[in-house]
Amino acid sequence: MPSRKTKSTAAINASAKGQTGAHLESPSDSLFPFARYTSVVGVHTSLLAFSALLLPITPTSLLYKGLALISSTDGGERPRRNIVQLLTENPARTVAWICAGALILQGWWASWMRTSSLEMRSDSRQKDGATSHSAEVTKQKLERRDFGNQRVVAFCKAAALTAAASVVFHVVTVLFGAPLTRHVLRTYLSSLLLAILTVLPPAHTLGLPSLGSDSPSLVSRLTWIRLFAELSPRTPFERALVYPAVGAVLGCWAGAIPIGLDWERPWQAWPLTPAFGAVGGYIAGSLAALAVSAVLAFAQVDRAAQATAGKAKRA
Repeated sequence: MPSRKTKSTAAINASAKGQTGAHLESPSDSLFPFARYTSVVGVHTSLLAFSALLLPITPTSLLYKGLALISSTDGGERPRRNIVQLLTENPARTVAWICAGALILQGWWASWMRTSSLEMRSDSRQKDGATSHSAEVTKQKLERRDFGNQRVVAFCKAAALTAAASVVFHVVTVLFGAPLTRHVLRTYLSSLLLAILTVLPPAHTLGLPSLGSDSPSLVSRLTWIRLFAELSPRTPFERALVYPAVGAVLGCWAGAIPIGLDWERPWQAWPLTPAFGAVGGYIAGSLAALAVSAVLAFAQVDRAAQATAGKAKRA
């Protein structure tokens, strides 16, 4: 009896390992939409950078110009402030605007990732020809309809997990030396920004990790462990989730270093440098994921060409 139980457990574990990351991993890399992925990454990272730099100063700048225009009666030249002054005069407001822009962009990015992964899995099953054509078409239609119906629910669940992660990040930030009783709003906003950058895309793309004992829950849990505990992505989609998250965490940590320096500059106010460091690290991670996936794709094409040439010579 124990031997049967051991064999059954081993079979379940083997099946789970084989299915781990099936949501993103089952299709071959040849089906990956590399052209679309490259263009979307370029647009996403560019908008993220511009929103972090320009969105916080736009309402403030417009309001300031409007008040100056109303108050000026002599037609003299109005005083001007540079971008650093606008970004540093109210750090909490600056980080709040960065969070707002990041939430919109990350929601769009996560939706694109989820849609593309669904389309890639459907194309892979159609290419493999595992089922008849009519049955496959019907199954794809049902999956797309179910995806459309569940999109809002999935995003709400991802947002809830992001909010919970922001509280955890807030506690960790305080344990790492952030003020406990002062600047509480600033600390939470920086933690919320980090959660939006790191948690929202994988939570919406992969689904929430589950503690259930059924097979889908086991696969989901093992996928999260493999990606974010072992840091072992295997596909371009997984690298697009893991690399930016790691870059955001490292950038936020590195961004806290200038605060300890005694330069007494306005941009050293908490938590401006960690917030901009997180955004910069996320952008660097996204570009690194694109570069690594491109190199691996080119290597795969080269190996396929060499294999074809070898078969042609033997023939």
